[in-house]
Amino acid sequence: MTSPLVELLDESRTLGFLGPGPVEAHVRHADAFARAVDVPPARALDLGAGGGLPGLVLAATHWPTTRWTFLDAQQKRTAFLERAVGRLGLDGRVTVCAGRAEEVARDPAHRGGYDLVTARSFGAPAVTAECAAPLLRSGGTLVVSEPPQAELSDRWPVAGVTALGFGPAAALVVDGDPPVHLVRLVRVGPLDERVPRRVGLPSKRPLF
Repeated sequence: MTSPLVELLDESRTLGFLGPGPVEAHVRHADAFARAVDVPPARALDLGAGGGLPGLVLAATHWPTTRWTFLDAQQKRTAFLERAVGRLGLDGRVTVCAGRAEEVARDPAHRGGYDLVTARSFGAPAVTAECAAPLLRSGGTLVVSEPPQAELSDRWPVAGVTALGFGPAAALVVDGDPPVHLVRLVRVGPLDERVPRRVGLPSKRPLF
C-alpha cells in the first residue's frame, strides 16, 4: 500500500515540481540529509522547498520535535506544500512561507533563527550560501545536495564561504544506490548586515 508521503510526492511530480525517476529514490535522497546532521535541530528551514524535498521527508520521518519552515517563492508550490503539510498532519510544527529568500532573511522572525538550512536544488553555490547564511544562528549548519563529480574547491571556495561567515565546506557521501553527495557548511563567524543583498542580486552578481 502506498504511503501518504509517497502519494504526495507523486502528485508533486505530476505538477512538475519534482524531477524524473522513482519517487522512492527521491525519498532515499532526502533521507541522506538526516545523516549529515549530528544533533536533531530545534528549528530548520528548507530553502526552495516547493517540490517537497527534502523538507517533507525530513519533517514526516525524522526528528519528530523539529519545527520546520518550508520557504518557496512560487505560490503554486507553496499551495501544494500547504496541502501536503495538512494531509500528513504536520500543521503543528511545519510552517509554509511564500516569499523570496533575500527578503525573508531580513525578517527578524527568521534572521539568525535556524539551527539547520537544507537546500536540494535552490541555486548555484554562491546564491545558496548568501541566502542561507543570514537565516542560520551561529553554529548552525547548511546542508546542500551536490553533483557527484563536483570539485569542492571550485564550487565552494574557502575565501567565498568565509566571507559569508561559514567555515570550510565539507563533502559528504552517504552510501546508497546510487550514493548521495552532499556538502555541509557551518556558520562560525559574523555576517555583514548587508547580506543578503536585494532580490535578484545574489544570482546576477554572485559573490564567488
